[in-house]
Amino acid sequence: MIRREEVYKIGILNKPHGLQGELLFTFTDDIFDRVEAEYIVCLLDGIFVPFYFEAYRFRTDSTALVKLEGVDTQEQARRFTNVEVYFPVKHAEEVDTDELTWSYFAGFRVEEVHHGYLGEITEVDTTTVNTLFVVDHQGEELLIPAQEDFITDIDRKHKIITMVLPQGLLALDETETE
Repeated sequence: MIRREEVYKIGILNKPHGLQGELLFTFTDDIFDRVEAEYIVCLLDGIFVPFYFEAYRFRTDSTALVKLEGVDTQEQARRFTNVEVYFPVKHAEEVDTDELTWSYFAGFRVEEVHHGYLGEITEVDTTTVNTLFVVDHQGEELLIPAQEDFITDIDRKHKIITMVLPQGLLALDETETE
């Protein structure tokens, strides 16, 4: 059984394409191509299920058409509409740190040099000009800029990112003293 900590989100399957079971895949990380992966992991009914590629081809820099083994008709492909796609962390670790995308860090703990443990990265927001780590900080959503300049260390084994953030960015001191 695949557990959440063994994978990280790389995109979503959209609508079927054509009659042969192809699906439009919108991705935030092309790791599946860079490590020549044989499969992706789909979240179906709360369960992580691996699906092997029969083929895929890129349409743009963020979309591809994928053909999964055992999905041979448009009707079968409809089951995958809006299904989240994940990738195994163990295969991503084969990639140099320089080649990782920000999405890889979902699930990492964030520690800040002056404030200590801030929380876990629940998702990575790439919809804005600046990519943001969405961190669960004591039940509150904390947005931290995902910038290499702020990162002092990445412990991939223990899934910890150590950061030094500019003074005042977090405003934790003000909220804790009120």
